[in-house]
Amino acid sequence: MPVFYQQTIDRHTKIGIWKIEEPEQFFLQTVPLQNEITHPHKRLQHLAGRYLLRYLFPDFPFDLIRIADTRKPFLENESYHFSISHCGDFAAAIVSSNKRVGVDVEIFSEKIERVKEKFISKPEETMLVDFAGYNHYNKYLTLIWSCKESIFKWYGSGQLDFRKHMQLQGIHFDELREIIQADFLFAKGKSQLLNLRSVFLEKFVLSWMLTDIFLHEPHKPHRPIRTDHPGGHIGT
Repeated sequence: MPVFYQQTIDRHTKIGIWKIEEPEQFFLQTVPLQNEITHPHKRLQHLAGRYLLRYLFPDFPFDLIRIADTRKPFLENESYHFSISHCGDFAAAIVSSNKRVGVDVEIFSEKIERVKEKFISKPEETMLVDFAGYNHYNKYLTLIWSCKESIFKWYGSGQLDFRKHMQLQGIHFDELREIIQADFLFAKGKSQLLNLRSVFLEKFVLSWMLTDIFLHEPHKPHRPIRTDHPGGHIGT
């Protein structure tokens, strides 16, 4: 079974990565295809992400998933909060019964350096180089992008400026030097400090975050689909 990575964060929250190796029919035995997705690989990514939701929590209610105007999927009854990301042949998901969550997976690519001005400021870049040096610049630049994507998905209401509203405050390893922790000032509305966690896995980085529910309420946004996002889309 191609579960590439899995972690039980606590008894309420789990995160995982699925390596997509199965045909579409494998996922369709469990997952209803609710969206009209014509591209075969994107359809596989969509199915694998949702399959992973039920793999992490077997009682996850697929039939209650709704899509907000910003394309963020959510459960109206809030029995679970979840976030999905996919990149290449990998799908990632985080699910929690008592936390708001965001997740992102990104494959390392030189392209990230060509668009860095869209999401990282000079002070943030200086902090990044001081921590990681130039030998690992691309990996950690991708990590910052992945963290900000996770925040974007956690927020779920669009209309975020990746440089203005999400500002890196510090970055360090955990005690075992296995997980990188990064603190960001989230400056949309009432400012708050967010803690992101990331791990490097082969040729990509996985980032995630979780907060108490009361820190962020707009889980069912009704704003138009945003045009200020510097990358892909939030939907799954």
